[in-house]
Amino acid sequence: MCPVITSLLEIIFLHRKMIIEQSMKEISYIQNVMLAMEQNTSESENEAKQEFQSMRDDIKNKSLEEKHSLRVTLEGTVEDLWKQFQQALKNYTNATEDRKIAFETLKAKDEKSAEEIAYQMKKLQKIQETITTLRNKISSHARESDEQNRQLREDKEVVHKQFQKLKSQMNQARATEHSRLTTLTVQSNAALKELSNIIEQGEQILRLAEMCRKLETEEEKVLPFYPSSLSEAEREEAERASMEKPSEQLAQLMLDYTTLDQFWKRYNKVLLERWALEREKTVLSQDNQKLRILLKQYLDGISVSDEVLSQHNSLLILNNRSNLSQKVAPQVPVTDKRVQRPVHNIIEAAHVVSRTL
Repeated sequence: MCPVITSLLEIIFLHRKMIIEQSMKEISYIQNVMLAMEQNTSESENEAKQEFQSMRDDIKNKSLEEKHSLRVTLEGTVEDLWKQFQQALKNYTNATEDRKIAFETLKAKDEKSAEEIAYQMKKLQKIQETITTLRNKISSHARESDEQNRQLREDKEVVHKQFQKLKSQMNQARATEHSRLTTLTVQSNAALKELSNIIEQGEQILRLAEMCRKLETEEEKVLPFYPSSLSEAEREEAERASMEKPSEQLAQLMLDYTTLDQFWKRYNKVLLERWALEREKTVLSQDNQKLRILLKQYLDGISVSDEVLSQHNSLLILNNRSNLSQKVAPQVPVTDKRVQRPVHNIIEAAHVVSRTL
C-alpha cells in the first residue's frame, strides 16, 4: 500500500479512538451527575413530605377544634331558633286557624272553580271550533249546492232537450208504426182474402180431383204417371245429378220441391192432354167450318132465291154460262173420311152430378 494512505488510516484510527474515549468520559460524568441529582431530589422530596404531613396534621387538629366549638355554638343557636320557630308557629297557627279553614275552603272552591272554568273554556273552545267548522261547511256546502244547482239546471236543460227530441222521435215512430200497422192490417186482410181464395181453389181442385178420379179409365187408375222418355244412361245421369249437393240458390229451391215431382208429372200429363184436346178441337172446328161451307153450298145449289142469285153459284147456268168467276172447290161427299167427324163418348151431366154428390 501507499505510505500516505497508511499514515492517513493510522491518523483516522487514532482520532476515532480519542473520540470514543472522550465520549465514554462524558457518559460517565453525566451518569454521576444524574445519580447525584436523584439523591438530592429524593432527600428534598422526603423533607417536603415530612413538612407537608406535619402542617396537615396541625391544620386538621385546628380545624377539628374550631369545628367542635362552632358545632356547640351552632347547636345552641339552632335550638334557640327552633324553640322560637315552634313558638312563632304555634302563635301563628292559633292566630290563623280560622283563616286557614276559610283559606282551605276558598282554595277548594277556587280549585273547583278553576276546574269548572277550564272545563267551560275547553267547552267554549270546542263550541268555537265547531262553529268555525260548521261555518266552513256551510260556506263549502253553499258553494257545492250552487254548483250542483247550476249543474242540475244544465242537466235539466239537456234532459228537457233530449225529452223533446225523444218525444218527437216517439211521435214520429208512433206515426210510422201506425202507418205500418195500417199497411199490415190491409195486407193481412188481403192475405186472408187471398188465402181464402186459395182455400176455395184448393177445395175446388179437390172436388174436381174426386170428379176426375171417378172419370179416370182403368189404365189411368193403374198407371197414373206416364213412363219416362229418358234412356237408362240418361236416367242414371239424372239420378246422380240429383244426389249431388246443389251449388246455386235456384237449384236449392228446386231441391226443396222434389216431393212434388209426381204431382207435376200428373199435372204435365193433364196439361199435355188438354193441349192435345185443344188442337183436336181446333182441327174439328176447322172441319166443322168446312162442312158448314159445303152444306151451305149444297143448299144454295138446290134452292133459288134473290140472295142465291146475287151470289156466285155453280149450279146456275144461263145461256150456257155460269156466274161463278173463280174456281170452286171440288165437291166432297159427306161420307168421305176426310170430312167424317170422329165418334166421341158422351156422358150425361146428370149422371156426373149424381155420381159426385
